[in-house]
Amino acid sequence: MVNFVAAQKPLLHGLMKWAGLKQQTVEIEKGTVMTFWVPTETKTKGKEKRKKPAVVLVHGFAAEGIVTWQFQVGALTSKFAVYVPDLLFFGGSLTSSSDRSPTFQAECLAKALAQLGVERCGMVGFSYGGMVAFKMAELYPELVSCLVISGSIIAMTDSISDTTLNRLGFASSSELLLPNSVKGLKALLSVAAHKKLWFPDRLHRDYLEVMFTNRKERAELLESLVISNKDAVIPKFSQNVHLLWGENDQIFNIELAKNMKEQLGDKATMEAITKAGHLVHIERPCVYTKCLKEFLVFTFFGQHEE
Repeated sequence: MVNFVAAQKPLLHGLMKWAGLKQQTVEIEKGTVMTFWVPTETKTKGKEKRKKPAVVLVHGFAAEGIVTWQFQVGALTSKFAVYVPDLLFFGGSLTSSSDRSPTFQAECLAKALAQLGVERCGMVGFSYGGMVAFKMAELYPELVSCLVISGSIIAMTDSISDTTLNRLGFASSSELLLPNSVKGLKALLSVAAHKKLWFPDRLHRDYLEVMFTNRKERAELLESLVISNKDAVIPKFSQNVHLLWGENDQIFNIELAKNMKEQLGDKATMEAITKAGHLVHIERPCVYTKCLKEFLVFTFFGQHEE
């Protein structure tokens, strides 16, 4: 029987190619590979001068890279060299390492970008990808020039984890983010979206089969995210950080975003998009992309988007 979600992949791949991207696999070290969509002119060996600044789009936990950013890629490629990675255990990215920390994800992503010739880039991170982006900015300030973060936090402390799960009515992060039934996926979408998203059960089943692979490893990723409150430290970021939020985000609510902005200090700015939840980039793609592009254009070119 045809899996309708899998059947859409060639169309999505065609959209990426039309936008000027190609798929590429980077071997970071023995046993660790990361898949990317990269600009077609990118060379894996040697350095190449680029007229366009590089922007890296980092996905969340429920979908791989181009599924997450399908509405943003085409709008950014006219001014930016866009890179869309699949984090480890998403898409075709895998590792034999036992390290499941966001630090390891950030280290691998940085090494892969170096192999692709990227010396400086803006990072756009959503949800889990936002935590990886924050970690990259902390560890590699010479690589990351600016951050755009949506529906994410600097680090998942045990108090934030417990409070969020209790408020949403889930026993664990795996129960929320790794559903294994149509009912579970519907529950995830109900808290992730501002408006109810209706799909036939057949489509839910197909999505579960295609997008929720490597379950054991992904559960370990979630376990490794949570740190003790006493170990939580707010890094002093050298980059400008723009928080681009869905006003009705139920997972990481707007008050959490506002508090984070205060913690980040003068280099942080914030925009809230109305009638949107955690999946702001999908629910309101035109508004989200406009805000994203305006920030990136001003940051890299010192001018407002026309």
